Amino acid sequence: MDAAQRAILLHRLGDLVERDRTMLATLETLDTGKPYLSSYTDDLPFALKQLRYFAGWADKITGKTIPAPGNYFCYTRVEPVGVVGAITPWNFPLAIALQKIAPALAAGCVVVLKPAEQTPLTTLHLASLIKEAGVPPGVVNIVPGYGPTAGAAICEHQDVDKVSFTGSTEVGKVIMSASGQSNLKRISLELGGKSPNIVFADVHDVDQAVAMAHDAVFYNMGQSCVSGSRTYVQEKLYDEFVRKSVDLARKRAIGDPFSMSVQNGPQIDSEQFNKILRLIESGKQQGAKLECGGGRHGDKGYFIENTVFSNVTDDMRIAKEEIFGPVQQILKFKTMDEVTKRANNTTYGLAAAVFTKDIDKALSIAHSVKAGTVWVNCYDVADPSVPFGGFKMSGLGREGGEDGVKEFCEIKTVTIKVPEKNS
Repeated sequence: MDAAQRAILLHRLGDLVERDRTMLATLETLDTGKPYLSSYTDDLPFALKQLRYFAGWADKITGKTIPAPGNYFCYTRVEPVGVVGAITPWNFPLAIALQKIAPALAAGCVVVLKPAEQTPLTTLHLASLIKEAGVPPGVVNIVPGYGPTAGAAICEHQDVDKVSFTGSTEVGKVIMSASGQSNLKRISLELGGKSPNIVFADVHDVDQAVAMAHDAVFYNMGQSCVSGSRTYVQEKLYDEFVRKSVDLARKRAIGDPFSMSVQNGPQIDSEQFNKILRLIESGKQQGAKLECGGGRHGDKGYFIENTVFSNVTDDMRIAKEEIFGPVQQILKFKTMDEVTKRANNTTYGLAAAVFTKDIDKALSIAHSVKAGTVWVNCYDVADPSVPFGGFKMSGLGREGGEDGVKEFCEIKTVTIKVPEKNS
């Protein structure tokens, strides 16, 4: 299929996603428990952006002519990697499915995608839209199932050329092992994080920094890989910041995700619900000060109170482990050198942020923190045109931008003997 035709199909699929926006947002909220307002105004637009952006790449994936020495004509071809196995998580099901499908199709690959067993609904509806858009049979295949069965089959299959996975670091290790034990398939992994959000006392607008730090943790009930779950605040500002953070947490509405006034719905399932409560309990036992929340919200469902801890130290479990819940840890620091070392004292390296009006501090932190993304005076600003991925145990490879397209390509060099090279 011509590259231009692939672009047309992606745009056509985008038109159908836009047409079914209300249905898809409803399914997303039914499946995940996230507020409908978030599904409709955040997830669906971002999913649609993936299709529009990568449609533009389809006919712009090109090789190079290389002036190799001697009488040779040398060039490169950029070819599709082949069969892509995609495995997506339950926190942003549709957006991340299209984050993998769109660049893979733009590059000319075929896709076998397994959605998370907790949240298959929007991906299954997407399959019907892919068919309606006219994508040829067999090009995109949706395979619901469990990780140890359907997921493992994809990762171990000799005819799958690449696996693109978003999920936990533990499962990422299993996928790398499966690649090594099968056909050394290409791997890209977007894994966990414990992202530092560093707030200096000279921040231009304290209330804005508090609000952004709040959203960095509590958005999507804390179920985000880039959650700013280590909030470092300089000691001069610390008490005020804690007080204002607690006030915001107490005001954040929890309840029916289809209510327009609700900001937090339930956690995804009982396993995640119980894990979060265990980590909250560990914070209490290890000496952190519970400022608010700390337990179940209501008497049914997987709702957790918005929780804020102060006086948190780096050796506590809540400061080291990915909680993936509505729990904010606020840590105190004195100097830039100190907080840089503490921010990097983690096995993760997905994202980080710094709030300050001093450009020297901002750049020093941005260049010193070992993370794939650093935000300055903002948080969780994302776009399909921007490469995204992690350092260290937060993953391999990138999604988004030109770098994201390259993840689905192989480079072939062709060298031809010529009688004479006129160059």
